Amino acid sequence: PALPHFSDFTEMMRALGYPRIISMENFHTPNFMLVSEVLLWLVKRYEPHSDIPGDVETEQDRVFFIKAVAQFMATKAHIKLNTKKLYQADGHAVKELLKVTSVLYGAMNTQGGERADLPEEDSTKFKFDLGSKIADLKAARQLASEITSKGAVLYDLLGKEVELREARTESIARPLEINEAEKVMKIAINSVLEEVQKTKDMLNNVALDEANLEAKIEKRKLELERSQKRLQTLQSVRPAFMDEYEKIEKQLEKQYSTYLEKFRNLTYLEQLLHDQQRTEQEMFE
Repeated sequence: PALPHFSDFTEMMRALGYPRIISMENFHTPNFMLVSEVLLWLVKRYEPHSDIPGDVETEQDRVFFIKAVAQFMATKAHIKLNTKKLYQADGHAVKELLKVTSVLYGAMNTQGGERADLPEEDSTKFKFDLGSKIADLKAARQLASEITSKGAVLYDLLGKEVELREARTESIARPLEINEAEKVMKIAINSVLEEVQKTKDMLNNVALDEANLEAKIEKRKLELERSQKRLQTLQSVRPAFMDEYEKIEKQLEKQYSTYLEKFRNLTYLEQLLHDQQRTEQEMFE
């Protein structure tokens, strides 16, 4: 298949610091190992601590790997990948890889003229951690949302300051009555004493529950030991019919082997008969 913009892809991968040289011949035939390696490397560029497994030995592992990468790119970078083309691992996969490399390459170029000032030998050492930038952006958005909500609450509270100021001034100007203050303090002390008594009662109940649980655990342990001993006894006893069962099982294995052989022969003969009938029909026609 044709490789559209293949030179752009190789140039972007080289600029991003990919350690290997990619040529057009690599994608003339399906090359899933190279595609998986490039995808895993691009994922690491986005999120160095990603946990996508790189095992692609079996077909099931490859399908799981492609789905995991596509889901990661959709959620983290909002890039929609065609999993079918990626699984083909040929020239069509380059189109999908370009979606990721172009975003990374564009993000790298937005860093300003810093990379342009680097010497040629240092350009391959450029590292761009887009995952950290995305995390910072999310944190900034969350902080902006919290600041807006806190500002709205503060505005509402300041709107009530006029009424609250009068009530506060009136309360401060009012003389303090010793008897009333003493009464309020006694009520508060009694409330605290009640809470303390409730806490003590709860602690006593906890101790009682703990003792009951320990007794139940000990009882269960004894039952478990008896059950294990009974199980060992049953396992050591060989049933009377086991000898006959093993003998019949061996006979069944032989019969099944004979059945398979006859079934294969029958299928083969039926196929020959079908071919013969079809040949006779064609000759008759």
